[in-house]
Amino acid sequence: MARRNPIPARWLMTDERMGDALWPALRRLPLGSGVVFRHYATSARERRALLRRIMRLAQARKLVVVVAGASTIAADGVHGRARTRGIRTWPAHSRVEALAGTRAGADALFVSPIHVTRSHQGTASIGPAQAVRIGRGLGIPVIALGGMTESRWRRIQRFGFDGWAAIDAWMPKIRRHPDESQDPVP
Repeated sequence: MARRNPIPARWLMTDERMGDALWPALRRLPLGSGVVFRHYATSARERRALLRRIMRLAQARKLVVVVAGASTIAADGVHGRARTRGIRTWPAHSRVEALAGTRAGADALFVSPIHVTRSHQGTASIGPAQAVRIGRGLGIPVIALGGMTESRWRRIQRFGFDGWAAIDAWMPKIRRHPDESQDPVP
């Protein structure tokens, strides 16, 4: 069965700490990129309103939107265990989680954390080599997540990663690590 939408190579992971920077981040994404809508701590009513607004922008920019957790708003798919008829992306921090995602019918794996990330401070990174081992040979795209930028993805793409996802890399004027490019888009 053909997918309704292709799996994008670039993704924005949303969360509450983005605040109003969410909107410029969405506009910085290249056309056809993906968005994983999380906002777990937002009230259900506000979450629905925010997702509706994101979906309007996504339609105009041809963005693929998957929703983490339950939602009554139609999106292109889900991130995680929720049932869907659309795209299903899956978080994988280990080979066991990657295999579970494959068994659940995931269309792509988000393997993390590749690098140290502000989203999960104090969590050790797994590095590109371990991330490759987690997703190797499963026959679905592997998206690198955790401290990622366009320049970091270019350096690890040759190891078999099909794309990358981030929060901070898409936000305007954020302080970055010295070895990272300031420009998240190619």
